[in-house]
Amino acid sequence: MKVSSAAVPVLSILPEASLGLGSTQLCCAALQATSLRNQVLYPTSTAYNESVSSYFAVNVQLDPTCIVQPHSTEDVSLIVSTLTQTGETQCPFAVRSGGHTTWPGAADIGQGVTIDLSMMNSTTYHKDKGVASIQPGSRWQAVYKALDPYGVTVPGGRGGPVGVGGFLIGGGNTFYTARVGFACDNVENFEVVLASGSIVNANRTSHPDLYKALKGGSINFGVVTKYDLKTLPHDGLWGGLVVYDNSTTDRQLSAAVNFTNNIHNDPYASWIGMWEYSSTTGQNIIADALEYTKPVAFAPAFHEFTSIPNITDTMRFATIYNLTQELVQAAGYRDIFTTGTYRNDIKVLRKAIDLHNNNIEKAKSHVKSDYWAMDVIIQPWPKLFAQHSVEKGGNVLGLERFDENLIQILFDYAWDDARDDDLFIGLGQSILEEVDEYAKSIGAHNEYIYLNYADKSQNPLKGYGEENVGFITRVAKKYDPDGVFQVQVPGGFKISQV
Repeated sequence: MKVSSAAVPVLSILPEASLGLGSTQLCCAALQATSLRNQVLYPTSTAYNESVSSYFAVNVQLDPTCIVQPHSTEDVSLIVSTLTQTGETQCPFAVRSGGHTTWPGAADIGQGVTIDLSMMNSTTYHKDKGVASIQPGSRWQAVYKALDPYGVTVPGGRGGPVGVGGFLIGGGNTFYTARVGFACDNVENFEVVLASGSIVNANRTSHPDLYKALKGGSINFGVVTKYDLKTLPHDGLWGGLVVYDNSTTDRQLSAAVNFTNNIHNDPYASWIGMWEYSSTTGQNIIADALEYTKPVAFAPAFHEFTSIPNITDTMRFATIYNLTQELVQAAGYRDIFTTGTYRNDIKVLRKAIDLHNNNIEKAKSHVKSDYWAMDVIIQPWPKLFAQHSVEKGGNVLGLERFDENLIQILFDYAWDDARDDDLFIGLGQSILEEVDEYAKSIGAHNEYIYLNYADKSQNPLKGYGEENVGFITRVAKKYDPDGVFQVQVPGGFKISQV
């Protein structure tokens, strides 16, 4: 266990002129008094504004008192030590990796300090260990590009610009989940800065309780500064997007249910179904993302989808980097995600699509935005996923307790006018409530909620099950006895609030 040598109560050495500052300004002044002074950004600087504007969704962009950009694990240790050892002054802070979460305050803070990890963005391949060491500020597209020359890849995000950090500690569904489990299941080691500033490595033999808790437990324990992720051979994939007319919905949903129930027969196949409306085109279409994780075209696993007449497609042999560029969501808009998990039942899927079509018409009657879009995204969550997790030592998602194939639905609404916030947030939350209510009425509802897609109004950690909630709570108290990551870091989903 290491601690930054500069970790001292910095407020005690601040000049007297600083003592008239507000409490959060004092926190920034404390950071300014360390060796990281040139990495502390204020609202008057270009770098500050570039950081704020780089969040995926405009509605999550807050104005922290200052932003600090560490370049190393030691920098993070010094920052955390400074912010947690400032006498009686409370220094609220946030931790940001890619900033892709769509609710305000998840990875940013209005009054306080945001630790922006974007400068910690390297990927190093260790051929002898078959491991890639990845820093948390990297984006998956950069990771894939760095590993491609070595003929390897890792199970990571399917949208290139998504950040590494939050994705991995939230579980991480990937093109490879049916083959190797969730992304978090493939982490060999987490390097973590604890609330005390101590630096620890969590793996199967060192701090194994923390190691397991970080596999889905999110930001309840510390700041992860490096992930050692097991690599996979990579000689290309076959995949792309296939666009269909909305009239094919019934055939699509039938294919989705069958694919989910049979994915164990060919775990190389990955499918994402997207029902999409955009005000730009005025069209309500279906787009399937089909990816096969080895270079084989038109695998039989996809036959039920590929036999449906389509409008156009981009199917091809490509690298994972190339394919994840195709699944990039447009940034720079206001956005909301809500998500639910259900028994793999076509009736639930039909209900979701019917309500989605109704919501489009409701929005048309009230919308003020020039641009707006409404998507329903359906993805398989079969038993096979959790079986891999158990084989690799387990995580805290709790999916192994369900003895049936599941399917996940994500509602994703985007718009460009703040006057429509209540409209789209209301529609996004109400459609989930209606689908949940219907699913419960037919015994098809499941309590699991994928944390990386969850809205602030949801409680994904509770859905991990009572046993895992208790485990995460104990681990959080052990490694963060003062509750820094429960109170002083208000962003993210807190185990203390389950």
